[in-house]
Amino acid sequence: MVSSKEELFLLIRRDSWREGLSVRALARKYGVHRRLVREALCSAVPPPRRTPRRHSPRLEPFKKTIDQWLLDDLEPPPKQRHAVQRILARLQQELGAEIAYSTVWDYVHRRWQEIAEAAGAAPAAGFVIRHNQPGMDAEVDFGEAWVDLAGERTKCYLFAFRLAYSGKAVHRITASCGQEAFLDGHVHAFRTLGGIPTGQMRYDNLSPAVSRVIRKSRSREEHPRWHDFRRHYSITPFYCEPGLRGAHEKGRVEGQVGYWRRNYLTPVPRVDSLDELNDAFAAFEQAEESRRIGLRIRTIGQDFAHEAPLLLPLPGEEFETGLAFTPRVDRYGMVAVRVCRYWVPARYIGRTVHVLLRSNEVVVFHGRTEIARHSRLTTKGAERVVLDHFLEVC
Repeated sequence: MVSSKEELFLLIRRDSWREGLSVRALARKYGVHRRLVREALCSAVPPPRRTPRRHSPRLEPFKKTIDQWLLDDLEPPPKQRHAVQRILARLQQELGAEIAYSTVWDYVHRRWQEIAEAAGAAPAAGFVIRHNQPGMDAEVDFGEAWVDLAGERTKCYLFAFRLAYSGKAVHRITASCGQEAFLDGHVHAFRTLGGIPTGQMRYDNLSPAVSRVIRKSRSREEHPRWHDFRRHYSITPFYCEPGLRGAHEKGRVEGQVGYWRRNYLTPVPRVDSLDELNDAFAAFEQAEESRRIGLRIRTIGQDFAHEAPLLLPLPGEEFETGLAFTPRVDRYGMVAVRVCRYWVPARYIGRTVHVLLRSNEVVVFHGRTEIARHSRLTTKGAERVVLDHFLEVC
């Protein structure tokens, strides 16, 4: 099943080029109209969807009256202007109109802006400067980064956690941007900072935390494991508005990801393991504490020294961030985890084991005994081989 119109256009163009299928054959193969096939062959980008303007013949005799009411509303105070419900009530009471609320709302929502702009009274778009209190708020984001890992150019992910007041940021580079990496980044940040912000932590719609955005609002359906995690660490999330409208609401941490890539991941670092790079991050973050942000008179380290005692203490137990699996060891002495395979000692062939998949490592247990630990693989179908595990059968 094709997930989007862009993908459908790509498939149609590919089949036309590779297999030489006709317009009729392509329409039959994908179950679409021939007109859509011709659009795909003309352009790889689907035309923008046209929003039809609804016609409301019942409202037509009253449009001039509504326009005059909206024009008169430019003078009174904002709290004493016509709401849609009041306009509908006046139309019904004074003019005997029989119109639905949604019809009036659609017209007023469009015309109010047009009338205000024509009169030069449209509100200007602007932003309110946020003054952050020490120990309160933080921002979180993920970004992509490339690393020459063990001699191979590898796409990795940069987790950034930034305190809003001091600008102190903690980073962690991981092999994935899944939920295990998302949670592990938080635990690493809390451990590095020595505490947890007491206010809000700002997030966008990261899939490890949010299952669904409810009606393009700030309400979210949270992932159950993320819900348990934030309760464990007393996290108060603030979810930014979807799309471009909310891009500025955590702009500092998004800029932080770019700043870190430009200054500490350029040129592309060459390391044998991600643990080696994460260890280097600690020294980079220490050097950042002597930097001043913008026109501030104090350094990041000086502001963080004032902020650190105000953070919440860490709970007595850490939350296990790894995802749990119970695969069976195959006849080759390997377990399959997320389309990668890892070796375990041969004596466990045929047995069911417990696996913890963490952001940068895979730990295998039999009962309560750890039997193998590997660096996490990043390539689909890759295998981690340890020949010593097979010495038992030689």
